[in-house]
Amino acid sequence: MSNEREIQDQDLMDVAQDEEQAHRLRKALKTLSDNPNVGGKLQEMAREVLSGRIGMKDAIETPRYMDALGDRMQEIRRAAENQTQAEREASREQFAAWQKKEDEKEDKERAERDGPSGNIVTAPRRSGRGGGHRG
Repeated sequence: MSNEREIQDQDLMDVAQDEEQAHRLRKALKTLSDNPNVGGKLQEMAREVLSGRIGMKDAIETPRYMDALGDRMQEIRRAAENQTQAEREASREQFAAWQKKEDEKEDKERAERDGPSGNIVTAPRRSGRGGGHRG
């Protein structure tokens, strides 16, 4: 995909509610596209959307892609159900550390994207993710 055009955040505004969500969606598609463990239809979908060959809205409406997503979600659910309490705690700790690192990267990327802000001070972004694991 290195020689191909790659969509930008604004190309996802037809499905995103705001620029931040479009950015996170493109980043998630990039992760799916680049991760060799994803494989199959999900990786194909991510690559097709990122290259602009198919729009995100069309991908969402494509049964084979949504079936692949559903299958992967079932795998994740089963794996979570089969974890011991100790494994769950270790996973939570790993996720919290990963999430903190990702939030820091996002904040840095946002600052670079938004340009110099002078002396404006903003509070750290609060994420709705993590900590709410049901088990």
